[in-house]
Amino acid sequence: METEPVRGAGPVVGADGVARCPWGAGDPVNLAYHDTEWGLRVHGEAAHLERLTLEAFQSGLSWLTILNKREHFRAAFAGFDADAVAAYGPADVERLMADAGIVRNRRKVDAAIANARATVALRDSGGLEAFIWGFRPEPGPPPRTSADVPTTSPESLALSKALKKAGFAHVGPTTMHALMEAIGLVDDHLEGCHRRGVAG
Repeated sequence: METEPVRGAGPVVGADGVARCPWGAGDPVNLAYHDTEWGLRVHGEAAHLERLTLEAFQSGLSWLTILNKREHFRAAFAGFDADAVAAYGPADVERLMADAGIVRNRRKVDAAIANARATVALRDSGGLEAFIWGFRPEPGPPPRTSADVPTTSPESLALSKALKKAGFAHVGPTTMHALMEAIGLVDDHLEGCHRRGVAG
């Protein structure tokens, strides 16, 4: 997730007395995602394909927009079953482009289908989950403020290049760093945030 932090801001203590990263301390949907999901390891091909797809659709938009449409995305993309999405054809693309429940961007829709096909192809070499986790960096020092949170890393750049080589699209280094944060490859919860240290 490409968050929209207040630059230089440290953890924010909410009305409940709990300290959180600034982006997770406001809207209830963001707060729930921050407290229960962001930074926790996920398991299985579909879970990783979902996060990769949602991060790609988020590019240029607020993450809250994606969270609010998440169930629509799951329905539109067959629960992120790679085999089902890989079989999508022109009629499915037109169906998706007419679906107001998701983000209607043809480039991103085409990328989601291409990425499902690339995910199926990766099964012969260990699968998507193992592929992504092969780029997990060594833990670094905790960020103290939002300004300390990187938007890319050497590992996200390497993951981006490797995924593109494997046939994936819309997987730039910033989007891949956001994916790495979301699924626990890196822990970018701020020092003092109550979720710091919970990454898988």
